[in-house]
Amino acid sequence: MRSLLYEAAVVILTRSRADSDLRSWGMRLREKIGFKRSAIAVARKLAVIMHAMLRSGELFNRATATV
Repeated sequence: MRSLLYEAAVVILTRSRADSDLRSWGMRLREKIGFKRSAIAVARKLAVIMHAMLRSGELFNRATATV
């Protein structure tokens, strides 16, 4: 699971062109602490978001997602 979350975070930081709060937060971190550490932080944030969605049963809504 950890490797899949890390891979998703790398895609968000490198290949995704969709503008999102998560991506812009990760890109700011990338400038400060480097690529690998920022990818790990984005992966953790993804895990937290998914856990909250599982607990609440709510579907992901990009318009209301905040970082």
